[in-house]
Formats: sequence, C-alpha cells, structure tokens
Amino acid sequence: MKPGKPKTPVWKADAVTGKILLAALCLWLLAGTPAARAQTADLVDRSALRVCADPANMPFSNRKRKGFENKLADLLGEKLGVPVLYTWFPQATGFIRQTLRARKCDIVMGYAQGHELVQNTNHYYRSAYVLLYPSDSDLAGVERLGDPRLKNKSIGIIAGTPPATVMAQHGLIGRAKPFHLMVDRRFSAPAEQMVAEIVSGELDAGILWGPIAGYYTKESSRPLSLVPLTKELGGPRMAYRITMGIRPNEPDWKHQLNDLIAKHQAEINALLMDFGVPLLDEHDNLIRAAGPVEPEDYRRAKYRAPTPATLKGATVIDTAEALRLWEAEAAVFVDVLPRTPKPSNLPEGTVWRDKPRRSIPGGVWLPNVGYGALNPTTEAYFRNNLARLAEANPDRALVIYCQAACWMSWNAAKRALSYGHSKVYWYPEGTDGWEKAGARLEESQPVSSGS
Repeated sequence: MKPGKPKTPVWKADAVTGKILLAALCLWLLAGTPAARAQTADLVDRSALRVCADPANMPFSNRKRKGFENKLADLLGEKLGVPVLYTWFPQATGFIRQTLRARKCDIVMGYAQGHELVQNTNHYYRSAYVLLYPSDSDLAGVERLGDPRLKNKSIGIIAGTPPATVMAQHGLIGRAKPFHLMVDRRFSAPAEQMVAEIVSGELDAGILWGPIAGYYTKESSRPLSLVPLTKELGGPRMAYRITMGIRPNEPDWKHQLNDLIAKHQAEINALLMDFGVPLLDEHDNLIRAAGPVEPEDYRRAKYRAPTPATLKGATVIDTAEALRLWEAEAAVFVDVLPRTPKPSNLPEGTVWRDKPRRSIPGGVWLPNVGYGALNPTTEAYFRNNLARLAEANPDRALVIYCQAACWMSWNAAKRALSYGHSKVYWYPEGTDGWEKAGARLEESQPVSSGS
C-alpha cells in the first residue's frame, strides 16, 4: 500500500469520503477493546500463506501473480513450505476491513510503517516519492521541488500525496495536472497514464511513489530519469519504510515474519530491484545491486551469470546512456554474443542454419571474442576488427555488449582496453535491456573471419 496522505493535503476528500473514513475508524476502535482482543488470539492458519491483495495493482500485485508483492509472497511460501492463497479486493476504502480484519487472509504484503489499521512487521524496504522526467530534458540534475528549473513546467501529481503539499509551497500547482489517488485499478490507471503523458511530451515531468515510478521507467519506450525526493528542506516526509501488515495481537506470526525478513533480506532486495524499486538506506542513499567482485583476470567459465558492477578502465553505462550514444551516433556498437557452434554429430545431409541474432541496429557482431582465453586466430580477428571499426583511432568510442548477465561482454571490453582503446563503454544490460526499453532490434550477421 502506498504511503498515506499528508496532514494538510492540497486536494481534500469530500464529505462522503470523510464519513466513510470515520466509520472505518469507529470499527477499528471497537475491534481494539479488551473483549475484542480476547477473541483475536494468534490463530493464523499455518497450512497456507493467505494473502490479502489487490487484483489489478501492478507493479505490486495482480491476479496473474506478476507483481513484486506476489513474488515476495511466493518466496515466503517457499520458505514456510506452504502454498500461497489469495483473497482479492481492490486496495481502496474498506480493503483492510473486508480482508484482513474479516480473517479471510492473514497478511498484506506491503503496508507503510505506522499505519494504525494493521500491526506492522519490521520493514523490508525503504523508498521515496520520486521526480520523473525524460532523460534528454533540461531537468537533468534537479533534486528538489524548489529548483527554479521546475517553474512553468507541467508536472503530473497524484492528488493528496505528500509531494502535492511541497509543490504548493513552491508555487508549482498552477500548471500541475492532478491524478486520482483512490481508484479501482481494474478500471483506472492514473500512474500509467501519467508516465504515458511524460513519454509523449504532454507533461514535462511527474511525481510518483518510487516503486511505481521505477517499474514504469523500466517498461518505458523512452528513457526516463528518476530522482528520489529526499533533499526537500521542508514539508511532509518523502521517504517511507514498508512493512508487511498483519492483525494486532498475533505476536507469534509477527516474530516468524520478522525472522524470515532478516534471513532473506538479500533475496528480497534482489527481487525488488528486478522490478526497478528504488531502495534507500537509512541515510537516503540508493542501495545498489550487489554483484560479484571484479576479478583481476578474465572470466573463464559460467559466462551467463551475474556480472560485476564495474570494469576498471571502462565506463559502465545503462540503457538510457546507450540509447543516447546510439541516437547521437557517438560510438561504434560492438556485439560479442558467441555464435552457436554447429553440432559435430549431425546426420549426413542435414542442413545447418545458424540461430538468428537480433541485435542493436548498426551494431557490428564479432562473435566468440568474449571467452576467457582466445586462440591466436580469434585474438587477431578481434584486434584487427576493432582497429578497423575505430578507423585506427584509439580514442574512438566503443560500446561493447552482449546480453544481460553476460561475462562475454565484460571480457571483451576488458580485452579492448588491453589493445589500447581508451574510450570503452561496457553496456552490461545488452540487447535484453535494449529490448525491454522498447527500442528496436534487427537481425544481424557476424563479421566473417576474412574481414
């Protein structure tokens, strides 16, 4: 569940909504009386992980179980050794009352710490509201809503969220476009609409809860920049700890969940990062994905595996930067995906066709040059082709790539540095990241050994 509204929201709920909230509060107070507490012993069903979830609330959850809270529930179910069952209900007014409080389920996978409607576990991630804008816009470097560059910009904002108050303080509401906060996501998708309008240019920027923004940034057809709003000098807080929500007076269940969070925090972080969630530590620093340590020598086995975050001497770039270099024609793109070898045991007369390679348009495919050790012929093939592509200029920019989690590209970029090329960009996401960003791929043919 997204963090709650500020104490003085810019757009107030109407009288009917207020009455509904008051009624819900009364029900909660009644449930907290001693008589009620006596009836709410720790009676969690241990035969299944019974999850309360929204059926259409990506990137958090949906009926197809594609959201990161679904994946987190699967992880917990696996560790507990029980199946995962769902009670579906739109995450709007009445969600907790109709699901968790009604004992139809035992856990809400994501709930902001401090909300009184549930008992919170320890938090398993911390994130913030973020400013979102096209990577090629003039807003690069903006870190606060008080930055003068945001004046006269059209900015999307989810009505009633904390950043709306800060926007009002800085006089940014005049051209702001509000989007509804409490909606049934089966029929309305304000976050997706906002991101689509940023991509199309209808909006200059937008402000969203970080996990939502991170997910749609990864899915966007246009490179977008995401800046956590953690440097605001006043107004409501922008960063929140997210917990799992359970019923009050279930201490055993809480302790069990806290133990699972502590033991599997690294796995949880990796899961969240895979969905683009911007994770913050307690000092508001972004938590980076933990990868293997950069080795001194070339990788010589298990080439499809997580790669380091660094390559000494090279510049590591993401998809947004790769697209910028490609659009500006500022670098030569070199694909080093290995070529599938022809099987030696094919029956006589069998026609062998290479597996098609779809690569970045204009990329030059030099296969088999990313292994840890190269024979002299392959070494000369790679060295000579790089020199040809760089037009004998060692300062010519080279972008070397393969697929995601591909040590071949890391090895090849390291080897290019050893040949004296000074401007080597390593693009670790490769064609997987390129395609995920909605950029076009085209069929590629390898450069022959005679070239």
